[in-house]
Amino acid sequence: MTTASVLHPRGVLAVAGACFVALTAAVVVLGAFPADAAVRDALLALATPWVVAAMRIVNRAGDWRVLVPGTLLLFVVFRRARERWWLWVAVMATAPLLEWILKHLVGRTRPEDVSLSFPSGHSTASAAFFGAFMFLAGSLPRRACAWVRVLAVVMIVLVGMARVILRAHWPSDVLAGIALGLALAAAAGLMAARSSR
Repeated sequence: MTTASVLHPRGVLAVAGACFVALTAAVVVLGAFPADAAVRDALLALATPWVVAAMRIVNRAGDWRVLVPGTLLLFVVFRRARERWWLWVAVMATAPLLEWILKHLVGRTRPEDVSLSFPSGHSTASAAFFGAFMFLAGSLPRRACAWVRVLAVVMIVLVGMARVILRAHWPSDVLAGIALGLALAAAAGLMAARSSR
């Protein structure tokens, strides 16, 4: 199995979509997962002052003030992004809208607050953005493509960890946000691939 087949938009869409649906159904039916508290406690045990400070910086990679200029960077770096610009703009506009709607439908509160948490907005946005980077990186030379994809995955994971370490979300909120964001990016990647044929 090659990296290209693993990162094919259709496969990512199917896996991420199924994960999102399963997590959402479980949260709606069961409420809190027993594993949520255990994973959260394990991550909070890592929360030394310097880790929290670093996570506050990493957390910005899921914020619109970084993602809007980052999306513009997609158009500078990738010709394929410029050719189908409306798809990538739609992904970045749809992610927060869909996340907001889902938060109100699911109605789950944050671990230490009464505001809504499922799915994590930062995780959704960062996964959509870095997921787009992963799909668009397919046009780069092989070694550069691999490095961009590894960096994108690392950033998605770090933003997710930051949301838990900063006490903003349950781990399942983060996983659902990542799944939703990757599904959106994969859907755009699939549409871009189909429209370029």
